[in-house]
Amino acid sequence: MITVSIVSHGHGPMVVKLTHQFLQLPQVSCVVLTLNIEEALELPRDQRLRVIKNGMPRGFGANHNAAFDLCHTAFYCIANPDIEITDNPFPALLLGLQDPSAGVAAPLVRGPNGELEDSWRRFPSPLDIASKLLSSHRGTYSEATLHETFEPDWAAGMFLLFRAKDYLAVNGFDEGYFLYYEDVDICARLRGTGHKVVGCTGTEIVHQAQRSSWRQWSYFLHHLASIWRYYTRDWRRVFPAVLRRATRAARIIRC
Repeated sequence: MITVSIVSHGHGPMVVKLTHQFLQLPQVSCVVLTLNIEEALELPRDQRLRVIKNGMPRGFGANHNAAFDLCHTAFYCIANPDIEITDNPFPALLLGLQDPSAGVAAPLVRGPNGELEDSWRRFPSPLDIASKLLSSHRGTYSEATLHETFEPDWAAGMFLLFRAKDYLAVNGFDEGYFLYYEDVDICARLRGTGHKVVGCTGTEIVHQAQRSSWRQWSYFLHHLASIWRYYTRDWRRVFPAVLRRATRAARIIRC
C-alpha cells in the first residue's frame, strides 16, 4: 500500500532503527533506503527493503525522485532519517487523503522534549523571510492543534504522505533545489493543481531538529539559493495572498 523513502547521510544507527520501525507497520509494502554517502549499516534482512548506494551525494529532491522510480504502490511517503515513530501514523494520514482534494498529508511533529515543531507553515513572502532573521516567528499556526485536521499552506518535508499518482502528476520534487524549499515548492505546485495540504493532528512523530543552515555558511548559502529559486519560478509566490486565491480558484475549477 505504501512505499517509504528514507535518505541517510551518515545517520548510522538512527536510520537503522527507523527502518526497523517502518518495516513493522502493516501498511508498508516497501522501504527504499538511499545511502547518500558510504556507510556500513546493520540493516534488517527483509525483502521489502531496497537499498540505493549513491556514487556521489545528491540533493533531497533528486534522491526522493530516484526512490520513487521503485514505487509500485498507491501511496508514497518521504521521511527524514532523524525522526522517530512513536505510534503508527499511517491510519490517520490515509484517512486525511480520502478527501479527493487532498494532495499530501502530514502529521504533527514534536521535538525531542515534546515541544511542538514548526512543521506546518504559511507560504512566506520576502518580507516574512527578512523579519524571520530578526525574530522567532516562523509563519506557523498557533490554532492548528484545535482541529482534527488542518489545512496549512505547506508542510515540512520531514514526513509527507502523497498519493503516488499526485506525486507523479507534478513530477515530484524540483531537483533544481539542493537542500531547502523543495517541500514549500511541491506544496505550492500541488495547490496550484487544485489540491490542498492536510495536517492531521491525530498523529505525531518526533524529530531531532538541527537548523544547520543558520550555523554553517555552506548550508546558509544553499538556503539563500533555494529561496531565490522558489520566488523566480512563479511571481505569485512573492505575494502569498495572491497565491492562496489562485490555488482556491484552481480547486473550484478542477471540481
